Amino acid sequence: MMKSTDNRFIKQAGILAVAGILCRIIGILYRSPLTNIIGDEGNGYYSSAYNIYTIILLVSSYSIPSAISKIISQRLALKEYRNAHRIFRCSILYVVIAGIIGSLFAFFCADFLVGSNAVPVLRIFAPTIFLSGLLGVLRGYFQAHGSMVQTSVSQILEQILNAVISILAAYLLIQSFTGADMTQKAIRGASGSALGTGAGVLTALIFVFAVYMFNRRTIVRRIERDTGHKTESYREISKIILFMVTPVILSTFIYNFSTSLNQTIYSKILESTTALTNAQIATSYGIFSGKAIVITNIPIAIATAMSSAMIPSISGTYALGDSEQTNAKISSAIRITMLIAIPAAVGMTVLARPIVQLLFPQKSSLDLAASLLRCLGVTVVLYSLSTLTNAVLQAVGKVNLPVRNASISLVIQTVALVLLLYFTDAGLYALVAATIVYSLFMCIFNGISVRNFLDYRQEIGDTFLKPVLISIVMGGIAWAVYAGCVRFIHSNTISLFLSIAAAALFYFLMILKLRLLNAADLGRKGDN
Repeated sequence: MMKSTDNRFIKQAGILAVAGILCRIIGILYRSPLTNIIGDEGNGYYSSAYNIYTIILLVSSYSIPSAISKIISQRLALKEYRNAHRIFRCSILYVVIAGIIGSLFAFFCADFLVGSNAVPVLRIFAPTIFLSGLLGVLRGYFQAHGSMVQTSVSQILEQILNAVISILAAYLLIQSFTGADMTQKAIRGASGSALGTGAGVLTALIFVFAVYMFNRRTIVRRIERDTGHKTESYREISKIILFMVTPVILSTFIYNFSTSLNQTIYSKILESTTALTNAQIATSYGIFSGKAIVITNIPIAIATAMSSAMIPSISGTYALGDSEQTNAKISSAIRITMLIAIPAAVGMTVLARPIVQLLFPQKSSLDLAASLLRCLGVTVVLYSLSTLTNAVLQAVGKVNLPVRNASISLVIQTVALVLLLYFTDAGLYALVAATIVYSLFMCIFNGISVRNFLDYRQEIGDTFLKPVLISIVMGGIAWAVYAGCVRFIHSNTISLFLSIAAAALFYFLMILKLRLLNAADLGRKGDN
């Protein structure tokens, strides 16, 4: 039974991981033509508004899927179907209220939240906050039932519509402007990109709602067959949601607030200590956030997917008191994520320039973006691990620990960033250093919390040591193949793909030879 359960957990996580990677790839592919349209300056304004939009979204509704999936999965594990559905209905009411407040706040307070050039962009983002809350509850509901297909398909649909509408709207808005002011064109382009985000969320919401309505009869029949004697009141459920969601919101908010805080500190200090204009600062930040960070987020999607799949699964086994299976799922999730994150980090470090040249070929920022990506490679591992351990702590009810850990890490990285910007000429590399510091301390603090609370001991050899050693050799192979191919073929794209293929083949064969993957990991059915 345990093998069967583990297989299902790995498969559901795999579905989300594949969807996450596809979404990141689509995101990367459309960012290049979008950057050609709106420029690095437009990317800077978009990122500025998007960071604030994300923070408001986090506070209002973004944490709902993980929190709701945890609460509902616990009721489903105990076969309390009526209570599970009452929680779902109460969650809808919560996000409607929170979403309306968040949307109105973003729209009417935009002047106080972002610079003047990013205000129109944030106002276009505002309605999306409300829609995202409803989408989050429906995704969390399906995840609680152990089905990640609905979430995965909706994510892909969301990203496709986002890409198409972002490019089209940005192009049309810029073309409609007849003036020669490049800053105004950048603002219009960024606004068009924000329209794409809303269109994507609306499309995903329509899809998951249609799936829910299609399954409504089955849901109602199961509720009618519920023979449980205890029916939780809506007042009790509201308290549960508030007590569960609030710490999750705080931890997720702090976990993601570092991005917006870093941008604000970076912009304000450079404005006061250098002769750079606001447009130049926005352009430089656009290179960091719109290129280097976007690329590193691709493999981190694996950890995000694993976390989403892990929360309801671990919550269920933990609610049943099965500590052995809970720890086994944690170990499996971390090991598989590291088997992907470690080689991805090495590959991005070794092949940083050809990767950036392929995805963002703008020559003016090519070298800087590649250098930033090279330095950020290690954060792929650190953010992947901290994301997973965050989810573990939330899944077992220790929702306050991620808040504490994220807060301490945020203070440390903020001090480091301010000192670097004031007393060195690090510039964008100060942002890189702060990002590394934050993710590193999150890993350390979360690891200590998981070990102390669950008496969990992470295996080191197969999870970290062997993948690191194999990845180092793999990185050497990737660099050698690329250098050799580009010398004779003179094509960055072909040389890059050949080097990635050679490196991936070597890595996969080595992890099979060293038995770092087993039958369950590959999705084959074991004995029940």
